[in-house]
Amino acid sequence: MLEIGIFGATGKVGKLLIKEILQCKKSSLTSVFVRNELQYNIPSSVLITKDMKSFLDVSGIIIDFSNKEATENLLQCAFRNPKPLVIGTTGLDKTHFDLIKKCSKKMPLLYSANMSEGIAVLDKITEILSAKLREYDIEITEIHHKHKKDAPSGTALALATTAARVRKLNEESFRFGRNGECERIKDEIGVLSLRGGDVVGRHTVGFYNDGEYLELTHNATSRATFAKGALHAAQWLSKQQNGLYTMQDIFDFKITG
Repeated sequence: MLEIGIFGATGKVGKLLIKEILQCKKSSLTSVFVRNELQYNIPSSVLITKDMKSFLDVSGIIIDFSNKEATENLLQCAFRNPKPLVIGTTGLDKTHFDLIKKCSKKMPLLYSANMSEGIAVLDKITEILSAKLREYDIEITEIHHKHKKDAPSGTALALATTAARVRKLNEESFRFGRNGECERIKDEIGVLSLRGGDVVGRHTVGFYNDGEYLELTHNATSRATFAKGALHAAQWLSKQQNGLYTMQDIFDFKITG
C-alpha cells in the first residue's frame, strides 16, 4: 500500500487528489500539510499538520500542488529528509528548478507542469514534429480560467522548451505575444496566453508553413484529470531510483516507421 502525503491540500487539485486517493485500493492517505484549516472532512486516521518534520516522517511519498514559495520550502526540508516527490506546482523559476535538480540526486522526483497523460503525448509529438518539420514556424497558444495567476502556463513553457531543445535554440527564441511592428523572425517560437471564464486548460501547438499548417490541441475538461495523472505518477515513481523524471518517462513511447 502506497502511503501518500498531500502538500497543498486546500487547493482545487489537492482536494481532488484526496478524493482519488481515498477511492484507490492501491494507495492510502496518511497525511496532509496545511497552512490554514481544511474546509472539508477527511478520515480521522489522516494526520493534519503544519509541522513539516511530522508531515515528512509519516509520508511514504508526497504529491505537491501548492505555490512556488511553499514548494521551495518543501524541497529544502525534503533535501534533509529525503522522500519521493511528485511536484505539479507551476510558476517556478530557475532557482526552483536548480533546487529540484539538487534534490533529485537524493530522492526520486517527478516534476511536471501538467499531470495530464494527454499532455505527455502532446509533448512527445511536439518533439517529433519540431525535428521533422524543421522549416515550419511554431506557435503555441494556451487558454485558462480568469483566476489563473501565472502566464504563460507552465505547460505552454514546457512545450516551447521541448521545441527549442530539439531545434537547438534557447529561451531567447520565445516571443510572448506581439504588439506593434512584429514581423516574425526565423527560429522564433511564439507563446500566447488567453484568460477568461472557467476554462480548465487548452493548449495548441501549431506548425505553420507556406501553403499548409498543422495544429495539435489538447483540452482539459476537468481538474480531476490532473489528480488522476498525479496519482498514477506517484504509483510509478515509488518504484524508481533517485533521479529527475517527467510524465513522459512513465510511458513507453516507441515511434516506428
